Order: sequence, then structure tokens, then C-alpha cells
Amino acid sequence: MYNNGVGSWLERRRPKSAPKPALISGERTVSYAELAERTDRLANALRRRGVARGDRVAYLGENDPAFVETFFACGLLGAVFVPLNTRLAAPELQFQLDDAGVRLLVNAERLDALAAAAAEGTGVQRRLVVGDVESPTAEVGPDTAEVGPGTAEVGSPAVERYEEALLAAPAEPIDETVTLDDGAMILYTSGTTGRPKGALLTHGNITWNCVNVLVDTDLSSTDISLMISPLFHVASLDMGLLPILLKGGTAVLEQKFEPSRALELIERHRVTTLNGVPTTFQMLAEQPAWATTDLSSLTKLTCGGSAIPASVLAAYAARGIGFSNNYGMTETAPGATTLPLGRAQEKIGSAGLPHFFTDIRVVDPIGEVLAPGEVGEIQISGPNVIKQYWNRSDATRDSYADGIWFRSGDMGYRDEEGFLYVSDRLKDMIISGGENIYPAEVEAVIVELPQVASVAVIGVPDEKWGEVPRAIITIREGAELSDDDVRAYLDGRLARYKIPKSVVFVEDMPRTASGKIRKAELRKQYAS
Repeated sequence: MYNNGVGSWLERRRPKSAPKPALISGERTVSYAELAERTDRLANALRRRGVARGDRVAYLGENDPAFVETFFACGLLGAVFVPLNTRLAAPELQFQLDDAGVRLLVNAERLDALAAAAAEGTGVQRRLVVGDVESPTAEVGPDTAEVGPGTAEVGSPAVERYEEALLAAPAEPIDETVTLDDGAMILYTSGTTGRPKGALLTHGNITWNCVNVLVDTDLSSTDISLMISPLFHVASLDMGLLPILLKGGTAVLEQKFEPSRALELIERHRVTTLNGVPTTFQMLAEQPAWATTDLSSLTKLTCGGSAIPASVLAAYAARGIGFSNNYGMTETAPGATTLPLGRAQEKIGSAGLPHFFTDIRVVDPIGEVLAPGEVGEIQISGPNVIKQYWNRSDATRDSYADGIWFRSGDMGYRDEEGFLYVSDRLKDMIISGGENIYPAEVEAVIVELPQVASVAVIGVPDEKWGEVPRAIITIREGAELSDDDVRAYLDGRLARYKIPKSVVFVEDMPRTASGKIRKAELRKQYAS
């Protein structure tokens, strides 16, 4: 095959695992043969609609076979897949669609109004809607003339039914030349400036990340993985779904996480692997059915996002289930380190050892590697690490040391055996229920309120979500503002999980000599 990228995986897997279930979604089971054929059809449908090598195709929707088909169809064409967070507001999605230069958007029926609002005024030419829509904004049949590359126009995109477009296309395989260095996916990650950046993952980044997972977690073709985290998150897609499909196992797709139903599915399908964040596992253990559900099939649990609370570890240990803790980020596709299951109890609090084909180091402010036990910045290198941000040469330049070491912005140390411990964050990122919240992004919207003189957003502990955002605000003289006013203003402008759960009004902010707000002092005063 000329295609050496992820798009070739299903074609390579088909003769080995044709009748075997690749995906289970509700009552529907999709074999590897069916998934490969549908992906071929979708790739041909996309090509008919003008999608060519290098073009960007976005997906807005929950965990569904259509998500998987769109991802692999893009890989077949050499196009770039852009998964979108369903929890974002229309203006946030609009920025990403526009920034990535997306020409075609696939969206779930339930999110059609949001997709239409987000696509308006961008370069999106067409939308394919997964499901039936009573009143699409425009109706375009499968015989509509093709739209050639480079003809994007700003306006309302044409709308078609996903299933009709797919089934009307031929199932002929496509073997486009794709290399491991070609871009495969753009994932948006906000930064300290408040402007989201598109991390460009290559086919090689994704492939090497999956190889790391297979080497370090002993996945097999008999494994069954329950996908309860959204696939638009890099951890769910690249650490959960893709390794299991590469190996020939089965993925059970859930559109949303319902703890009681998740327990039922684990027992029904004899699920062996589960990926999540501490909140996920805590909510499972708090279910009334926890004690009576048969969990004996579970052998591989991996947790990321933040450290696992001791109470959660104890609850699973009581059922004979252990964890592997992971550390990484979007820019590392996302695996950087993993804690071997056999060392979890011995190394409580550790993020583990570097993945097999990944290297980490801990350095001081001038880039000198620190001795074990000394805290510094964690830097990461390897074939799974991105080389650039999309259209952001400034961010790319500032993110690497010595040209190869990605600056994580996280602080930590390694022990004598090389196990990594993450101790703090240089960046002010808040992790709430596995979602990354960047204070600068929230602050940039709040400060648009005319009553606001200054604002700082910090993370505060939360029993359920780990952390939630809190806004500290000073009001302009003579103005009036309530916490309800702030939240009402943010509703629709930011994803709900980013909206501060509490607001504190203060007369003045602690500042440095240069006028920068001292967030460390604010945390001491208002983070409890």
C-alpha cells in the first residue's frame, strides 16, 4: 500500500479480523469488514464533495461509529481530521472551524443547531448530518456537482444526510500516498494567552503513541474496551480506541457517561479495559450496584488527568482491581509516562516511567538536567511528540528546548528509579472532571463586562470534579454586578464547564511591581 498512515489500518486489519466485532454501539455491532467498507464509502463520498489531500474535515458529535468512520476516511484521503468538543459554545467552535480552515463538517443530529451556528461565516462548504433532520438549512442531493479544492466561500454550507451520502458512494478502496510525517489530526488546546492553539498530530505521532500503549499495557486482540470518555478528547481516542482497533480488539461506544449504565455494560460485554479520569472511577464506585456488579473481567484500568485519590484506589483494591496512572498532554499524542500496574501501590502518587519510545527529563530554568528529587520543568521528547502548532509559528518556537524537548509547563521530579512525580503546574490550567480549563481564556471573556475592572480565575477543590473554576473580580467604581450576572453573561459564550462555579468580589487585587496579579496569593486567600 502507498498509504503508511492511520487510514490504512482498517484495510490491513480487514483480512485478519473481518467477521470480528470492531465496534458495539447500543444494540448495533459493526464488524471489521463492515467498518472498513463503510469507511471506504465515506472516503469516496468525501472525495466526491471536493475533499482532497491536506483538507480539513471536522466532526461534532458524541461517541458513534460515524466518528470512527470519519477519522479513518480522512486518513484514507490524506485529509486532516478535526474533532470538536461538543461542550463548547458556538463562538468557540466557530473560531476553531475558521482557524483550521475546515471545508466539511460532520455533525450529530442532536447538535445540528449548534453546528449550523458555528459553521456560519466560516469556510465550511458542506455539512453531513448523522441522523435525520426535519428542517436542514439546505438540501443537497448526492448527484449535486462536486465542489473542487480551493473554492471555499464564506456563507451557509449545504447540508446532506450522512448515511445517504455514504451509501450512495462506491466501496472501492482508496490508496492515497500518505507518510508518517503527514498531518493526520488537529486538536485544539487553549493556552495561557487565552487563544486556543491547534496541535497538529501527524500519522507518525498517533502511530507511535499507539505502539507505546501496546508495548506498555499488554493489550491483546481479545480485549474489549468501554469508551465512556468522549472521543474528541485525545486520551480517549489515542489511548483507548485506536490502540484497541490496531490490535484487533473490540470497542464499546457510549455516547455519554452514565455510571449505572457503565457498570451494566462492563458486566454484559465482559469489558476488560477502561480509560478515564479520577472523577469517572469515583462515580462508578459510588453507585448502589457497585458491590453486586461482576467486575471480574476488568484487568486494565488506566487513569489520567490528575492523581487518583487514595479512597478511590482503596475502593477498587477491595474488588481486586488495580490502576495504571498515566501522564501526558495533547502535544504528546497524549502518552508521556505510565505507571506499571505492578508498581502502583509501591509508587502511589507517581505518574510512572516514560513510555517505551518516549523520553522525559526534568530541568532547571536554564535547561540543566536536575538530580533525582529536585523539582523542575518536565520536558518530553519522542516520535509521539508534535512538531508544530497549526498556523502558530510563535507558539511552536516557544514550546521547544534544544529543538527536540517539548516544554510541558508542568513541574515535577524523578526518583532514583526514574519514576516521575508531577508536583505543580507552571501554567495555571485547571483540571475539572478531566476537562482542561485555561483561566486566561475565561478571564478574557469576563473582562468584556463593562462593570469589571480586573479578574483572575483560579481552581478550587471540588469533591466531585477535583477542581472547579472560581472568579475573583474587582468592580469598577459606581458599577453593580452579581455572581448571577457574571454566569448569565458567560452562558452561551463559554462551555458550561468553564463557567466559574463561584464568584468572589474584592476591592483590590494583589499585584507584582509590574502590575501582574499574584495568583498564588489569591489561591491562599480564596481557594478553600
